[in-house]
Amino acid sequence: MKELNLPLIPVRDVVIFPNAVVPISLKREKSILALEEALLDNKQVFLSMQKLSDVENPNPDEIFLIGTIATVNSVHRIPDGTINIVVHGENRAEVVKYSQMEPFYKVVLKVHEKENVELAGQSEALLKAVVEQFRQGLALGKTIPMDMLPFVFDTSDPLKTLDVIVFSLDLTTSEKQRLLESNSLLERLKIVSEFINHDLSVLSTARNIQDKTAEELGKSAKEAFLREQMRTIERELGIKEEQEEYAEIEQKIKNGGMPTDVAEKAMKELGRLKKMPPISPEVSFLRNYLDWLVDLPWKIVKEISVDITKAAHVLDNDHYGLKKAKTRILEYLAVQKLVGKVRGPILCFYGPPGVGKTSIGRSIAKSLERKFVKISLGGIRDEAELRGHRRTYVGALPGRIIQGMKSAGSKNPVFMLDEIDKVGNDFRGDPSAALLEALDPEQNFAFSDHYLEVAYDLSDVLFIATANSLETIPPALRDRMEIVEFPGYTEEEKLHIAKDYLVPKQLEAHGLKKTHLRFEDDAISSIITSYTREAGVRNLEREIASVDRKIAKAITEGKRIPDEITPRNLEKYLGPIRFRPWALEKKDEVGVSTGLAWTEAGGDVLSIESTLMNGKGNLILTGHLGDIMKESAQAALSYARAKADQLEVPQDFYKDKDVHIHVPAGAIPKDGPSAGITMATSLISSITGIPIRHEVGMTGEITLRGKVLEIGGIKEKVLAAHRAGLKTIIIPTNNQRDLQDIPVKTRKDLKFVYAENMDDVLKAALVHYPSFQYKSKPEIETPYSTLA
Repeated sequence: MKELNLPLIPVRDVVIFPNAVVPISLKREKSILALEEALLDNKQVFLSMQKLSDVENPNPDEIFLIGTIATVNSVHRIPDGTINIVVHGENRAEVVKYSQMEPFYKVVLKVHEKENVELAGQSEALLKAVVEQFRQGLALGKTIPMDMLPFVFDTSDPLKTLDVIVFSLDLTTSEKQRLLESNSLLERLKIVSEFINHDLSVLSTARNIQDKTAEELGKSAKEAFLREQMRTIERELGIKEEQEEYAEIEQKIKNGGMPTDVAEKAMKELGRLKKMPPISPEVSFLRNYLDWLVDLPWKIVKEISVDITKAAHVLDNDHYGLKKAKTRILEYLAVQKLVGKVRGPILCFYGPPGVGKTSIGRSIAKSLERKFVKISLGGIRDEAELRGHRRTYVGALPGRIIQGMKSAGSKNPVFMLDEIDKVGNDFRGDPSAALLEALDPEQNFAFSDHYLEVAYDLSDVLFIATANSLETIPPALRDRMEIVEFPGYTEEEKLHIAKDYLVPKQLEAHGLKKTHLRFEDDAISSIITSYTREAGVRNLEREIASVDRKIAKAITEGKRIPDEITPRNLEKYLGPIRFRPWALEKKDEVGVSTGLAWTEAGGDVLSIESTLMNGKGNLILTGHLGDIMKESAQAALSYARAKADQLEVPQDFYKDKDVHIHVPAGAIPKDGPSAGITMATSLISSITGIPIRHEVGMTGEITLRGKVLEIGGIKEKVLAAHRAGLKTIIIPTNNQRDLQDIPVKTRKDLKFVYAENMDDVLKAALVHYPSFQYKSKPEIETPYSTLA
């Protein structure tokens, strides 16, 4: 035997055997110092159990002399100061003497070297018996770590096999210490055999009791046992959760208020779902379909509470102006209140962008205390977007209408179909055809969605559509809607909207207070006329926000800001003026007439110029004119040629002359028939050499016989003429009724001429023409005398 000098670490209630890998926790200061010493040397330490586990600092007399030399495999330090180590037992050893007492124990050891043991006679037979006994224990339910099994059946190293078996036995620490101290292989085998026989007796008795108990349980116990096993299997496979989910879906189908045919279809699909294996790809499709069916509001209806006074208050509070549109909406709601449900045509709010069509729909929902759902139809070209896809397609979903109903959660929401005029069609179908069914009160009680494949009732839905143009709406769809026109705002209306709504809203949005900044009325008017050109107020709001942003930036930088925004300092925040108003001609000129036009940005004033020059009788048209406007110019020229005698010009005046008609602002497209009388007046002035009154504006369509036909956009055109400073307006006689929509103040400032034919127009527009015999006397009056 050889001797070693190693650090000693006393351990509590654990015996370390050779060939065993054991984790140990170290807390005592001496033990930690001994470990550090071992780590500095060869990582070897002597581990021996202390005799009393409750002693904190054992003396040498309180520690067993025989222990195990072990190698430290790993060290893990815990924040609380504890050190966890894993050691591997190497050899048994015995303490010869203590070579060091402080700060930790160090001992001189007599090592029991491993010897090659030749199994012979009684030792070999006894080892085989011990291994066989241990196998029997394993068969009876004895459990050991899986990584020890190979060593149990490997008898090439008897000592190692014996140590592994000893380590796996349920022995007390004193019994394990007894085995560790035993030097004779035969003696150790006998002791282990006794312990194993005792374990076998206990295991055998437990097995007999279990077998007898199982026999006595009988059929009922077996059934209970099998049922418990079945529940365990279902729980592991998730079958129980599926059954509970199916029961929940079935309950929703019964309580969902579905029509009988829909409920039957849902139950049929649920039955199919239950029979399908979970791995089937169709399971997810069916589950999704059933979820849509049970989540749709089949009978949930928000109580109809129509208070006309409240609705009027909400509309007036949220929107300024739009009196005609508000009146029609209140009439519509009043009918609903009396009838008790949605009746009458679908409303379509028609007007230029930014006049409040969508926002007034929200106000209607707010006044009715209903859910508001908006779907944008702009750019939709696939019918399936509205009516859904067939379930045979992967990723199929219902159309936007059914999706909107689900999000609303009730059968009678306010449903806005935004930008209905921008629906297109291509090879995938015509979406407007799906809208025909949804918007027709005679059909929408059984709306068909391709995904649902069942009828859904839309008759309680209050549909509202919006459009910027009526020309692109299919006639059949337009026939199902009542058009409620939203005209552009006047400058006065924009001023009120900005003061009461836009300025306070943007001040709050930019963290400013009224004490920080105030907009003068003249400054707002300057923004309206010089920085925006629109029928609505969207750009006006953007420009106000632009000023607020710059003020907010100046405040954060500590710079001085003005107390109020005025026309004088407005250019500092918004830059140079972008739009200059149309300049009124300073004098009467030949061939220059003033026309009135309507654009999406509202009314506008434009000059039409014409001139005659040497040529071959050609008509030259410039100014980016559309086909209709070109035809109006052709009609004007034909009328002038037909009236050559009355105009006292030669019949062939055009043979050696080219007529050139130009409409300035050539980069802007222009079209429509309402410039007919303006072109004719300009042309006749050029032919006769008689100037046109510069303060007269006109609008109307001309025929070959000189008749003046009615046109649209009278309100916007008259307001534009008033802004431009014109004094007299010539309009078709049949448009006289449209003047009722114009503010009284504006009507008082203008003189109107109602023309039935070109004779009336020329009499009011030309400076003089004494030789011309008029066939009718034009009506010239200030309309407030008859309309106010």
